[in-house]
Amino acid sequence: MTIKEIKVITVYVTVITVITVITPESEVNMKIIISNLSDAPIYEQIKDQIKSAILNGELNENELLPSLRQLSRELKISVLTTTRAYTELEQEGFVKNVHGKGCYVLSRGSELIREQIIRDVESNLSLAIKSVRKANISDDELRKMLEVLMEVFDIE
Repeated sequence: MTIKEIKVITVYVTVITVITVITPESEVNMKIIISNLSDAPIYEQIKDQIKSAILNGELNENELLPSLRQLSRELKISVLTTTRAYTELEQEGFVKNVHGKGCYVLSRGSELIREQIIRDVESNLSLAIKSVRKANISDDELRKMLEVLMEVFDIE
């Protein structure tokens, strides 16, 4: 597994880095966008974007993430910052750091990732229910809407 290409584009105070992750099975472009305008710390921005890429299936099981030094060099940030992002991803069950080999994406079927997905679903459903209440939609209408949407997504 190798990193084929890294492109860095600086826009005002936002750094957009496109990282190409190559495995024997695939080649994946992953964008990491760092913004100095964000209230979130840089390590959290990195962690959240990698986590999102894993949950969305953009990064698959056993894919190798860029090394700590490589990512910090390309983002022009401290190695300590990338280390914290990767450490937190490992603690949350998204990646596994193999000493001397690198940081690998874990299966989306892992229990910790499943719990994260469930929390995301609960959060989105809570927002939907608040909207339903504002619109005075009955519980029966909501169930019908949910059934129709589930059928649509089952077809896709």
